[in-house]
Amino acid sequence: MTSERRYWLVKSELSSFSWDDFWALPKRVTHWDGVRNYQARNMLRDEMKKGDLVFFYHSSAEPTAIVGIAEVVREGYPDATAFDSRDSHFDSKSKPDKPSWFVVDLKARKPLRRPIALAELRQTRGLEKMTLLQKGSRLSVQPVSPGEWETICELAEKG
Repeated sequence: MTSERRYWLVKSELSSFSWDDFWALPKRVTHWDGVRNYQARNMLRDEMKKGDLVFFYHSSAEPTAIVGIAEVVREGYPDATAFDSRDSHFDSKSKPDKPSWFVVDLKARKPLRRPIALAELRQTRGLEKMTLLQKGSRLSVQPVSPGEWETICELAEKG
């Protein structure tokens, strides 16, 4: 059985981990750690699969925008930051033999030709139902439909 590629969006605060930080990493690979929301955790643990593509979104930036594309290169595994009492993402209830939190590994594939700001996304036909644009949507990991993915990629290629 073959599964179809899925599409995602991950948010990162510019001051915490930017696209430039990601792009500068050796092999451009990082684990997407520190997620402490159960709905987002479930997507990391159960739904994100190797080969899925991911938009990288700068939140808490001016403007907030989609700035790059990454790929899932390792599927969900326990988030080690939850076990480290010195880490800001430590969770005393999460144990190595029964982890509460999960990560995936992402590889930066390419920066967008131009950032696509939230305001532009809101004005683009076909994106009205996009999770990012829904009132109260704050998840740091979100699904993106194939149609939304195509629309945003087309926007990025326009000058």
